[in-house]
Amino acid sequence: MKHIISALLLLVVSTSIAQVKFEGVVKDSTGVGLELANIVAINQATKTLEAYAITNDKGRYKLDLDVNSTYTIQVSYIGMKQISETVETKETNISKDYIMSYDNSLDEVEITYEMPVTISGDTITYNADSFKNGTERKLGDVLEKLPGVEVNDEGEVEVEGKKVGKVMVDGKEFFDGDTKLATKNIPANAIDKVQVLKNYSEVGQLSGVTNNQDNIAINIKLKEGKKNFWFGTVTAGAGASSNGELYLAQPKLFYYSPKKSINFIGDLNNIGELALSRRDIFNFSGGFQMPSQQSGTNISLGSNDLGFRQLQNNQAKDINTKFGAANFSYSPKSTLDVSGFAIFASSRIELQENSSVFYTDQTLGIPDENTQSNTKQKSDLGLFKFSTKYKPNPNNQLDYDILGRTSKDEQFNGTFSNVVGSINQFEDTNPYKINQNLNYYYTLDEDNIFALSVQHLLQDEDPFYNAILENDPNSTTDPFDDTAEGLGLDGTQVNYNVNQEKRVKTNQIDAKLDYWNILNKKSDINFTLGTIFSNQQFDSNIFQVLDDGSELDTNTVIPDVSDVNDIKYTFSDVYLGMHYRFKTGKFTISPGLSGHAYSVVNNQFGTKTTDNFFRLLPDLNVRVQLKGTENLNLSYGMQTQFTDVNQFAKGLVLNNYNSTFIGNPNLENSLSHNVNLSYFSFNMFNYTNVFAFVNYSKNIDNIRTRSIFQPGSVIRSSTPFNSDLEDESLNASGRFQRRFGKLQASVRGAFGYTKFNQFINNQISVNENYNQSYTTELRSNFREAPNFELRYTYGINNSDQGSRRTKIYTNAPAVEFDALIFKAFTFKTDYTYSRQTIDGNSNSFGLWNANLAYRKSTDSKWEYELKATNLLDTSSRLQNSNSAFSVSTSEYFIQPRFVTFRFIYNL
Repeated sequence: MKHIISALLLLVVSTSIAQVKFEGVVKDSTGVGLELANIVAINQATKTLEAYAITNDKGRYKLDLDVNSTYTIQVSYIGMKQISETVETKETNISKDYIMSYDNSLDEVEITYEMPVTISGDTITYNADSFKNGTERKLGDVLEKLPGVEVNDEGEVEVEGKKVGKVMVDGKEFFDGDTKLATKNIPANAIDKVQVLKNYSEVGQLSGVTNNQDNIAINIKLKEGKKNFWFGTVTAGAGASSNGELYLAQPKLFYYSPKKSINFIGDLNNIGELALSRRDIFNFSGGFQMPSQQSGTNISLGSNDLGFRQLQNNQAKDINTKFGAANFSYSPKSTLDVSGFAIFASSRIELQENSSVFYTDQTLGIPDENTQSNTKQKSDLGLFKFSTKYKPNPNNQLDYDILGRTSKDEQFNGTFSNVVGSINQFEDTNPYKINQNLNYYYTLDEDNIFALSVQHLLQDEDPFYNAILENDPNSTTDPFDDTAEGLGLDGTQVNYNVNQEKRVKTNQIDAKLDYWNILNKKSDINFTLGTIFSNQQFDSNIFQVLDDGSELDTNTVIPDVSDVNDIKYTFSDVYLGMHYRFKTGKFTISPGLSGHAYSVVNNQFGTKTTDNFFRLLPDLNVRVQLKGTENLNLSYGMQTQFTDVNQFAKGLVLNNYNSTFIGNPNLENSLSHNVNLSYFSFNMFNYTNVFAFVNYSKNIDNIRTRSIFQPGSVIRSSTPFNSDLEDESLNASGRFQRRFGKLQASVRGAFGYTKFNQFINNQISVNENYNQSYTTELRSNFREAPNFELRYTYGINNSDQGSRRTKIYTNAPAVEFDALIFKAFTFKTDYTYSRQTIDGNSNSFGLWNANLAYRKSTDSKWEYELKATNLLDTSSRLQNSNSAFSVSTSEYFIQPRFVTFRFIYNL
């Protein structure tokens, strides 16, 4: 790796030395500098675009050109005559100003070369071919080469530091705008233009009265040869590993025409390549957002899934996946759009993990625990959505969406603990969820706008849990005996076979009616009438299966605690809000206030607990538009937070073999204050991208959990309550990025501080966590030479947990390299290394991947690829972490070296 880095640095130095600066000012006939004028330099020897620039607000431009070369310089500006001249470079810098004159002719202007970047209002258009060098295969490969655009390892896209919320293809949403599916599947050779749409609004009628400054969408313009025809790729492959034979099949087909589009993505493999992770699919909301999410009310519905052990970096010991997704859109007429998608994902995953847990407060007498576990997961999940938009005229728009999700999940876990012994756990669930959304927008006239939003959620969750623990009927010192006695289990059995059935049904309506009155060009007022009504039914039952197969309904011996739950929980919020927005100079100020009438009721075991109250919640947003692409934003909001039915249920619940939970029917809401300050700046002149965030949050009367550990055991019982103490958090992050010719450098930093109170065995301690992370990156973007990316991350996790302080240091360098060889072979490789140090003890791992592809030309139908993952045959990875009262080290095992050969057919 040392030699590779040295070679890359030598390439950088040699490239930088062999260039001269060509700079100046573009003016109009009166001498005023022209902002956003385009300048391109075409190398006459190679007939390729060598460099380009866009003038800043003073008309300045700067190009980096090769020495001793001849260029055609073209200067263009909308409405003015194009300038074209020949320039010869020597070995000294050149200064050259251009004066442009207005063009009144109607003759067609001949453009000899297309600009790589053009700006028109809030739209930035990138000409994709200007940034490609032949190694790109997917949309993500193209996007990460565009100035101001970033694609992270998860496939999420950022533009000028802001997350892209939607991806479209020729104006049609791609799987509801999901960026991950788009970046990893849309073929690079089909892309003509990439349009970045800033200040994007889903509803044109509301674009002038809502805050869209942070909304960004991307529209992919297809090449003409890809329209009205099927295009895409079909990949098939096979390989070998120490685990056995490997296979994969990945058809990805697309069709676009003016009236309709069809997309299909398929993936069948046993090599661990995930089209979407389980977390991605469960977060795939289909674009649904709660109408009242900005009202100041935050209600949690809880999560009752199996809590699948998450894949670490999408890696496990063994992964088999089946994935199929289809998306369509159809416009039978200009006033009606119909669209939808269906996704099926099936996975069979095996995980192996060894963990060591050290409890930081030794005065509690909790023993350290070492565990070895093997987990097998089986999941079949289906997701669908249907949407329609009807807009008969510019003043009326009606939208309707329905999203459905169902799954069948199973998880078997075998664990050996040095404290508890052998434990086998089995979980399964068959939940479903239906979400419907109705929106109507009506513009009475240019000064009066109405919007109605109604969302309905129906959800049914039925997790089942079974744990089998060792027991010696003749001993009273088994680790689980105290818990078994508390649960009312029969201690004469060879094993404790404990089972729990749960059912949680949720029915929620969230609706609001908005009215905007535009007072003048610089101010408007908004009134909102809204409501949230939520009903949850929670049932659970614990029973024991005896050695003879019969069932025993347990009865806890804990005073006033049942092993059965039957609770009805209702929540309602009726609110009226008002927001006034006005502009003065560079400032846009939006103060607001909402009044809420809350009602929270839970009914269980014949006892009804009610909490009714009224609260005023203020908010404020101040935006300072320093320049066209530079702004500062300050926001403040007071929020009332409500918990879910699980926290109220006062019957006993098993979380897992070492944790029981008893809810509290007298819980109250908590109040939070949130302040956010953000800064964004993007300079197209020198491609400098800067953004920074600072967020402070203070929670009052937050819901905390009191945990009681059994003496000398890791088994605990927890109960929630309203803490009288305040919790605080402060998070700050920022990035500075700039391009230097063909190189791009960036520095990113993040800092986090949290302060909260923990309650263990009736002891109160204050927990403080400090987290720091710093990343530096250097990336090249050559057209002919190989490209590279160097990245280094340094992190510190500092935890002050009462009587003990813990520091975890992380050092993680990484390198990526790709090259186009003889215009036919594409070679890519990446290496990541990570070392973590805790209390002077270090663990590290390295992961190396590489692939070599052959394609005769960019127009070839066939491509052949040899791909190898985990070339070093690393068997496991180590990860250190800390929780509220413990520090843990986990070793999880990953797939061995995989080598596959693939055939790729391009339609």
